Amino acid sequence: MATLYTQQSKNVTKTWLLMTIFFGIIIAIGFIFSQIYNNQYILYAFFAFSIIMNIVAYWRSDKIALKQAGAIPADPIQYKDLHNIVENLSITAGLPKPRVFIINDPAPNAFATGRDKEHAAIAVTTGILQILDRNELEGVIAHELSHVGNRDILVSTVAVVLAGFIAIASNAFLHGRMFGGGRSNDRESGGGVLVLIGILLAVLAPIFATLIQLAISRKREYLADASGALLTRYPEGLANALKKIGEYSQPMKKQSNAIAHLYIADPAGKKMSAFAKLWQTHPPIADRIRVLLNK
Repeated sequence: MATLYTQQSKNVTKTWLLMTIFFGIIIAIGFIFSQIYNNQYILYAFFAFSIIMNIVAYWRSDKIALKQAGAIPADPIQYKDLHNIVENLSITAGLPKPRVFIINDPAPNAFATGRDKEHAAIAVTTGILQILDRNELEGVIAHELSHVGNRDILVSTVAVVLAGFIAIASNAFLHGRMFGGGRSNDRESGGGVLVLIGILLAVLAPIFATLIQLAISRKREYLADASGALLTRYPEGLANALKKIGEYSQPMKKQSNAIAHLYIADPAGKKMSAFAKLWQTHPPIADRIRVLLNK
């Protein structure tokens, strides 16, 4: 019978498989474009630029996320219980206590950010503090600490940046074809076929990249659920918290698509149809509860 341990292992494997496919798309685009324009340096530039973008985004990820969320430091006296929960679970997880932030919003939500465990931060909304009891809040904090311990900020940052890079590269190629770029190579043997492949790749790659990015985000949520439940040894706490969060259908007051994947639940408060699930940053809450409780 499946357990949280097997679920954790499967999610790790699936996430890195998706990341491998992601980099495969980067290589394919770079190779095809370099052949069309008869310039091998394009392929090298793809790798170099994507690495630079990832380093910059990763290094600044915490400051960007906290600012976009409108998070402020949680006063250690006013939010003493919250600080105690974060500190106790951090000790249990063997992690340094992250910085604690508050988001003034009635919608129940939370997220973790930071480039590594020494520079991590956890932000929770005032709404989540109002509707959850202590066991449920511990489940949510354990989930967020698991993101820190699992290095999910690194994975999610790489996924977002690569998806954006693929979209930019594809858009540049299509505009180049539109305005005559690279046509001298079209007359060479097989050039027309390569151009056709390049156009198809430029059109389809951003779609596939976005789907892979969202799939990675969903897998990391399942992994953090499993890891968080193992940390508290009480899956029902997180399951009950997710149920309450799911029952609140109103969106957050301040939203940003750039950090939507970081939250424990979709900040837009959307209900998902079968097709819409492909385009969501989070798996359905009902599915997450079912996995947690092994139903």
